[in-house]
Amino acid sequence: MGPLAPMEIISENTNFLLAFLTGIGFGFVLEQSGFSSSRKLAGIFYGYDTVVLKVFFTAAITAMLGLLFFSLFGWIDLNLVYINPTYLYSAIAGGVIMGAGFIMGGYCPGTSFCGASIGKIDALVFIGGLFIGVMIFGAGYSLWDELYMAKFLGSPKVSEFLGLSDGFFALLLIIAALGMFRVAEWAEKKFPADEY
Repeated sequence: MGPLAPMEIISENTNFLLAFLTGIGFGFVLEQSGFSSSRKLAGIFYGYDTVVLKVFFTAAITAMLGLLFFSLFGWIDLNLVYINPTYLYSAIAGGVIMGAGFIMGGYCPGTSFCGASIGKIDALVFIGGLFIGVMIFGAGYSLWDELYMAKFLGSPKVSEFLGLSDGFFALLLIIAALGMFRVAEWAEKKFPADEY
């Protein structure tokens, strides 16, 4: 039964090695999906390329269904799976800041490293900005720690927040994803890439 490290089935060192190898695999998949291109990534905001939406939603649904089935078969204890604590106001502020950076720079933090790994200069500049932002945040933490820690909601799952079972929420999310995929196909036809 998992998770493997908390259940002491594997050591912390093995856990770090597996995380490292998984990260390399994730980066490879991102690069193969074209996520090292800021133009492709920014396409989601303009409607001409929705592969970002499709890949990430497919990955999220696959992981969600995998965890649900693993739990059903008794292979993983979902109560031991770490969920980030939610601080609502800082999550909103961070989402706005990251979203603005994503639109302006064409990268999110993960895809900027993906782009840098194949020598993209714009991705390297974006990473430089990321580190400057981290240093400013760290140096000025006392100025915004109240915002950072505001509106603590614990570690709720969306299904719990909505009062739904995990399985029913998964079904609704799959239906929503299929609807978004249809809208994405429509957007790519309506806003062709050659216009940008």
